[in-house]
Amino acid sequence: MTIHPADRGVRDFQPNSHTTTDSGQPVPHDEFSAQVGPQGPQPIHDFHLIEKLAHFNRENVPERLPHAKGSGAFGEFETTEDISDITCAGLFQKGVKTPMLARFSTVAGEKGSPDTWRDPRGFALKFYTEEGNYDMVGNNTPIFFIRDAMKFPDFIHSQRRKNASGLRNHAMQWDFWTLSPESTHQVTWLMGDRGIPKTWRHMDGFGSHTYQFINAAGVRHWVKFHFKTNQGIDFLTQAEADKLAGENADYHRQDLFESIKNGDFPSWDLHVQVMPVDEADGYKYNPFDLTKTWSQKDYPLRKVGTMTLNRNPQNHHAQIEQAAFAPTNIVKGIGFSPDKMLLGRVFAYPDIQRYRIGANYQQVPVNRPLSPVNSYSKEGAMQYEYPHPAQAEYHPNSLGGPTADASKAFDIGAWDTKGSDIHRGDVSPHAEDTDSVQASILYREVLDDAARERLAANIAGHVSAIDPSETELLDRVYAYWAAVDQGLCEAVKAGVEASPRGNHTLQE
Repeated sequence: MTIHPADRGVRDFQPNSHTTTDSGQPVPHDEFSAQVGPQGPQPIHDFHLIEKLAHFNRENVPERLPHAKGSGAFGEFETTEDISDITCAGLFQKGVKTPMLARFSTVAGEKGSPDTWRDPRGFALKFYTEEGNYDMVGNNTPIFFIRDAMKFPDFIHSQRRKNASGLRNHAMQWDFWTLSPESTHQVTWLMGDRGIPKTWRHMDGFGSHTYQFINAAGVRHWVKFHFKTNQGIDFLTQAEADKLAGENADYHRQDLFESIKNGDFPSWDLHVQVMPVDEADGYKYNPFDLTKTWSQKDYPLRKVGTMTLNRNPQNHHAQIEQAAFAPTNIVKGIGFSPDKMLLGRVFAYPDIQRYRIGANYQQVPVNRPLSPVNSYSKEGAMQYEYPHPAQAEYHPNSLGGPTADASKAFDIGAWDTKGSDIHRGDVSPHAEDTDSVQASILYREVLDDAARERLAANIAGHVSAIDPSETELLDRVYAYWAAVDQGLCEAVKAGVEASPRGNHTLQE
């Protein structure tokens, strides 16, 4: 029978099937949202609730926002080790091969900005599993500038362009950083050698946040994800990066595309750090603080498998620009943690995709799960898939519509809230927590003399763009680095004083 073109988006009618999210994962309940305690508030990481409400709010067509600079490729993840003792996630069972998509990007740069600006690199992965899509939205650093999502819009504003001039402004960046000392560890990474990777193939990737692994018996562990490049770590100096920015703004994009085209398939080995749940409270650093790492001496890397990118996109816009990643796309055996940035991203990421692409962004082919979708979402921007006319449009119903099955659903994560009081505050500091402690360790114990010199020179070059009249800001910059190491502070100050001075002022 010939199918009419207008009917090609119809889903098969599946009576008495199980309700899923729009990305294909079974949902834990149709009627009750998660809450803290018997009369507590609803946590924002109950993303099935957020998805239902946000999709409902967007059943009219909104405008779309263009995406930032980046590119990517398709490939496969193969689990080579047995980690069934810590997770029941299907894609992480030994021998399983999962098709996937990787997208790399700069953070602050616009769509046409150079690939070689000094900036963290996004490291976003989408795994098309048989249990629904699983997204890991990370960076090429294991940490971030802030640890509370409340500050994220302000941080991004400080890294972008000034309203008056339309120019990027170093004074604005340093003003935010020095008033947010939790940024010290990430800024040390950013100003060091790994601040400008030679190519996307020559950088590691990290899940950055702390997540849960949950095994078949329901036992939980805290985990961190590390993707180690098999091409070796390599970087560009500031001079090399500046030269390439003028010669080829798409240098990293071109390198990845041509490497795969030529059969030189890049790969990364996935390792996890695993922390028993009962060790979290006593650890020297708060394990849910995104500005901190876990020592690999305390929690060694455990190999999981290998990711290989072996197929270029056929259409950059359809398969890369429209690719939409969100930490809400999780699968059974993986859960969230009390990481305040992660819980904020659980709402923010799918919400920006609903704005950028539309309420039905998960119907775009590159975002569609392999597993069946049985959702009560309807209408909205660019809908081209829709339920069979015989399926009910609401729940509960008496028409055999999908219903939740908790036994098949994912577990968004549970942990001891240490009381159900509601309060606002910073993460709880642990025994050795200061904002500069890990930056000091990185500078004094990890970097060699040459890398320390390059770090100081990179910082001085960046800070020298601040107008000399900004004396209070410059004093804060020097104090910021003195907290890391007095010698580093003195080297930065000497470099700034010896450099031509810029005119990036806070007020324009």
